[in-house]
Amino acid sequence: MALHKNSRRTFLKTGFALAGASLIETPVLYANTKSGLTGTGEGDHFTFLFQGDSITDGNRTRNNDWNHVMGHGYAYIIASKLWYDFPEKKFHFYNRGISGNKITDLEQRWDTDTLALKPNLVSILIGINDTYAWINGDKQFTPKQFEEKYRALLLKTKNELPQVQFVLCEPFILPVENVKDKWDIYHAEVKKRQDIVQLLATEFNAIHIAFQQAFNTALKRAPASYWIWDGVHPMPAGHELMALEWIKQVRRKMKFIRK
Repeated sequence: MALHKNSRRTFLKTGFALAGASLIETPVLYANTKSGLTGTGEGDHFTFLFQGDSITDGNRTRNNDWNHVMGHGYAYIIASKLWYDFPEKKFHFYNRGISGNKITDLEQRWDTDTLALKPNLVSILIGINDTYAWINGDKQFTPKQFEEKYRALLLKTKNELPQVQFVLCEPFILPVENVKDKWDIYHAEVKKRQDIVQLLATEFNAIHIAFQQAFNTALKRAPASYWIWDGVHPMPAGHELMALEWIKQVRRKMKFIRK
């Protein structure tokens, strides 16, 4: 089942089903490796890691192709902006989103795709596939399970990387296509997981990104389908909106990315 029957972009062949195992990853370092630039201030050589599902994945390559390595979504926009603004900082950016992932998938690959990279900041966007699985009959993916496994990942990360800064991004939807057809249940179930993300953000002193409110506000400017093409996956303007909101909220705490 696809969320848009006639779209040339296949959403996921069975809704939010898993897209398959990750290929071998080549570590992504910083774009100005040979520039000779050096930084001596706060945030130098800071490592940003983006984790999540297809929205983060953005059809990224699994190699060192710099034209595609950060994907084609909000993570790419954020990295491009910060790399451009702060070349002297020699920032590192990694994208390890994988299409179709749920919290259980993050759990399975956390050691290699997160802890081994030793990030200073971990940005996580997860939950929509968990929601979809529960709505479509897999009752193991309850809000309680989501909260427990999410908390366990954060605790594990804090134990390994005590100084890590979490950025917890809430899942989001808009009433388009199949999501619109089942709006009441989608809205109710996504809201439960949004509340969990906000709870965990408070518990772990994380930066909370309220994407749902950002998209809701954007509806004053253009209809839902302008921002999200299938109810879940953003249009280009939606990814720009996400990047702007992410940077705005992260800058409030991370002063070294302020111009």
